[in-house]
Amino acid sequence: MLAYAYDRLVGYVGGGEDPIDPADVLAMQMVLQIEKAAPPSRTGLLVAAARAAVLVCLDDRGGPDGPWAPGLDDWCGARIRKIARRARGKQWRDVQGLWGVTAEHDGARARAFVPGRVGDVDQRIRKLQIGGTDVDGELVSAAPTGTVDGLCLWLNPSLDMSVGKTAAQVGHASMLGVALFSFDEASAWYDAGCPLEVRMADEARWTELSAASDRGAAAAVRDAGFTEIAAGSVTVIAERTGI
Repeated sequence: MLAYAYDRLVGYVGGGEDPIDPADVLAMQMVLQIEKAAPPSRTGLLVAAARAAVLVCLDDRGGPDGPWAPGLDDWCGARIRKIARRARGKQWRDVQGLWGVTAEHDGARARAFVPGRVGDVDQRIRKLQIGGTDVDGELVSAAPTGTVDGLCLWLNPSLDMSVGKTAAQVGHASMLGVALFSFDEASAWYDAGCPLEVRMADEARWTELSAASDRGAAAAVRDAGFTEIAAGSVTVIAERTGI
């Protein structure tokens, strides 16, 4: 089943027109756990969000005969859209039973859900706030150390994005980054829980990453421009680590 999911991500092209009715837009909902008394770190939350998104996409339930396949197939055949929301307390607990995967990193948790029509979003998700996702903490700019075979998702240093917007963008990057692995490498990465890091690039590093993306050695996320930033902006670049 992983081969089917791998081919779906590696074959993703994107683009196309949105449907006339906004309710027919296909999107992956993402929920970030941000408790008022003990908010997570920015880095932990972004890593959890990126891992949750790609774990949904590679899950066995998204295989050719799995219950998640129709939603993932339709979504990857259109524009990849994600909507990040905030939850705390009972709100967070209430959405755990809906189709999706929760990822955790450094005490931070995020859950990504099987994509579907915006008009069909479960009320337990729909009622959650889209804004108010910012948390404290700065992302480091140093490259990851160690030999873990995974991804590093580098943020564009010239863009100012909310944590919710950034969570969606690193979720895109973790998915596009699958194309940097062979199938066997992707299988091993998935079995390891899709380890990855999120970093803030400096200008020099961003120039290097942009060149790597141009020659196919890294995967760049280009935003459609619906919220916060201009269309065509490169928000995140994914690169392999541990190789």
